Amino acid sequence: MRHLQRLAELRDTYVAAHPESRRIMSDAAEFMPGGNTRSVLHFDPFPMVIASGDGATVTDVDGHTYIDCAGEFSAGLYGHNDPVIRAAQEKALSDGLVLAAPNRYEAGLAREMCVRFPSLDRVRFCNSGTEANVFALLTARNFTGRSRFMFMEEGYHGGVLTFGGGKASRMNAPFDHVLAPFNDIDAALATIRANKDELAAVMLEPLLGAGGNLLADKAFLEAVRAETQAHGILLIFDEVKTSRLGRSGLQGHFGVTPDMTTFGKYIGGGLSFGAFGGREEIMMLFDPSRPDALMHAGTFNNNVMSMAGGLAGLSEVFTADRADAFLDMTEATRAKLGEALAAKGVPVRPSGFGSMMSLHIGEREPRRWSETDSRAGTLRSLVHLAALEEGLVTTPRGDLYLSLPMTEAMLDDVVAIISGAVAREFPYVAGQMAA
Repeated sequence: MRHLQRLAELRDTYVAAHPESRRIMSDAAEFMPGGNTRSVLHFDPFPMVIASGDGATVTDVDGHTYIDCAGEFSAGLYGHNDPVIRAAQEKALSDGLVLAAPNRYEAGLAREMCVRFPSLDRVRFCNSGTEANVFALLTARNFTGRSRFMFMEEGYHGGVLTFGGGKASRMNAPFDHVLAPFNDIDAALATIRANKDELAAVMLEPLLGAGGNLLADKAFLEAVRAETQAHGILLIFDEVKTSRLGRSGLQGHFGVTPDMTTFGKYIGGGLSFGAFGGREEIMMLFDPSRPDALMHAGTFNNNVMSMAGGLAGLSEVFTADRADAFLDMTEATRAKLGEALAAKGVPVRPSGFGSMMSLHIGEREPRRWSETDSRAGTLRSLVHLAALEEGLVTTPRGDLYLSLPMTEAMLDDVVAIISGAVAREFPYVAGQMAA
């Protein structure tokens, strides 16, 4: 099959260009399963090892420098070595770590988040988006007295809350749950009504990230919001990725306010971070001055480096105005990429919104997973390897994330490299049978 032959050619070229990465990964396999400690970073024949990052570029151990469109799967919003964030983190580091007390930064970061995101009356910090989502679910269970949850098919809420292929991952935490198709109002409402007396919360991403960067319809979010309110079910937006899309994330963009929101990725200024927050009556369950307070422990919940970097990032770098401007600039780039692909006569379009996108086969962006073409996965694998040869890195699964240090000229390069790679590689999958 032509796509398999082409994939083998691209892999051979990649292997020849990355001998040091190959050596390091071979050595790593002696001590870690497959040389890996984060599954999503793996790709065949072996992942390249990154030595350094600067601005919007990364350089691997074999000396190749790339425009960084992998963007740490959206956590790399600030790029590498932002001077404001770095100065704040260096100051925090010089003052000492593991202080076992509240620090001077955490309340400021909490204030910035509560002012910016409409759903937040109060917020608590943790160590990752995965943790944030687990704690949000447990909070909903305690607040409502119910124990079932509804998620979206193809949803991803962290390593223990994954629903690819329309089913729960074998590594998922054992939450009682039901699934509904994303952007399908009738099916979602029917599922809610069928489980209304057991559901503690509906958790969803307003842009289905790992499911192909599919943007929610406003009408879908509004319908789910109204139905959950009607039955006393909490609505939780997972904005771990999407909080970067404008000053108030997608809840602000769509004007739909959930009961709770979860955060992670970039907000820690490039370091480990998670947060969950929401309505005052919900979050005050954690007030430790209450005799019946919920316990939420975590040695590094308020780790000083993430708190300092996060505060500097939101208050001085990714301000509300900068967030809106960045969304406009990157959404224009996404439109340019779509136009470039159309001009090349290739039936491929970039889904997503602003600085988060994926490539899909078809003349229109899919709205639901059922509308996606299964050949897109093969195309993205080819484009990933082909773009590396041109000096641009995407995620191994083919997502593109844009970052603040990218200039207009660099964004034009992104459009040119990706559209060129797609035009060259699409013929190898055009004849492949779609599943």
